Amino acid sequence: MRIGLSLSVYEHAAALIGRSPWEVSRDADLMFQAHRRAYGLYHHFPVTVGIDIYNLEAEAYGCHIQRPSGNGIPAITEPLFASLEAALTLAPFDPTVDGRIPLVIAAGKRLRAECPEADVRVPVGGPFSVAQNLLGLEPLLLAVATEPERARALLDRLVEGQVRFAEAVREAGLGIAFFESAAAPPLLSPNQFREVELPALKRAIQEVKAATGSPVPCIIGGDTVHIIPELIETGTGFLICPAETDQARFVERMRRYPEVTVRVNLNPTLYTRGTQSEMAQAVDEVVGWAGGRASVLLGTGAIPYETPPENLLFLMEYAAGS
Repeated sequence: MRIGLSLSVYEHAAALIGRSPWEVSRDADLMFQAHRRAYGLYHHFPVTVGIDIYNLEAEAYGCHIQRPSGNGIPAITEPLFASLEAALTLAPFDPTVDGRIPLVIAAGKRLRAECPEADVRVPVGGPFSVAQNLLGLEPLLLAVATEPERARALLDRLVEGQVRFAEAVREAGLGIAFFESAAAPPLLSPNQFREVELPALKRAIQEVKAATGSPVPCIIGGDTVHIIPELIETGTGFLICPAETDQARFVERMRRYPEVTVRVNLNPTLYTRGTQSEMAQAVDEVVGWAGGRASVLLGTGAIPYETPPENLLFLMEYAAGS
């Protein structure tokens, strides 16, 4: 094998069964069918059961998600709270009854039963990503800049709900996929990330690891080459090297952390509309950066709904050296 390939299949799974992301996101049977079809086609790892993966917790807290037109991805357009002070009053949700969390867990359990060899996971958001949906991105960033201690208190308050969520996933016999891309630089400066986000993120990853007994991957996009030490400090054993950062520099800096697996994400334009020659060149480039390091994978960001399956199948074949 030239390099391992990890595909991130969410809304693309809906396209494989000819349904809209909205329809699949709201129906446990369609969720199972979509991800079962995707796994049957790609045999990818991990299999993260979800469509709009960042909305689950906010909806469980009470946010409303409007139905998008066509094959748009469901999104939260109205925050739940009008102020940071109001957000600080919320209580943790119950992952066994609130929102669509029980639906996603049920679909994951069914998929795990039918495909026991698959690495089936449920998406769990990091505290900043949850806070963004509850408060809105601009008010949250303003709070980080003007009230950092209170913003940090909100993030810390959200950790309890995320740990409860992770425990419910573990009890269902499923794994965790941990996402925190709302905190992606340059939305937060390295200093803001270190001072406001890192304490809650570190606590969340460590407590989820303790609750589940398994290492927790930390998926953060953006220009993350500048915060590698902080990401390592969380205790995660898995990071992504986003397409938005200096990837060669990122992989080089990660050589000092051989115990941490790095997934180098391809630019999505390559697998959505690139030629086979362009995709092959990109794979070769990542293999060159890896320089024989065993703990490097090739990966994608969230694969768009309309991505041609034949492009992904070519990537799989070429990455495997076939």
